[in-house]
Amino acid sequence: MTSHLLAVASPETFSWSPKVGLLMVLCNIFAIYLGTKIFQAGEGTQLPNPKYFGGLGLEALVATTSLGHVIGFGVILGVGASGLL
Repeated sequence: MTSHLLAVASPETFSWSPKVGLLMVLCNIFAIYLGTKIFQAGEGTQLPNPKYFGGLGLEALVATTSLGHVIGFGVILGVGASGLL
C-alpha cells in the first residue's frame, strides 16, 4: 500500500535528451563559476591542468560539480513541469 502511494506521489521523470544534457552542463558550469569565487585557488589536491577549472583543487571541483548536479536536477524538474522541456 505504501509503495503504491509513493509511486503515485512521485513526479514524472523525463527521459534523456540533448536539452536535458545542455541544462545539466549549464548548471555545472554555473556551479564551477560560483566555486571559483568562493573557494581559495590552489588549495587541496591540484588537478593536472588547473587553469581549465579556475584553479580549483580536486576537492573543490567535486564539491562544485555535486552542487551543479543538485541545481541541474531542480532545474530539469522545474522546466519539465512547466512544459518547456
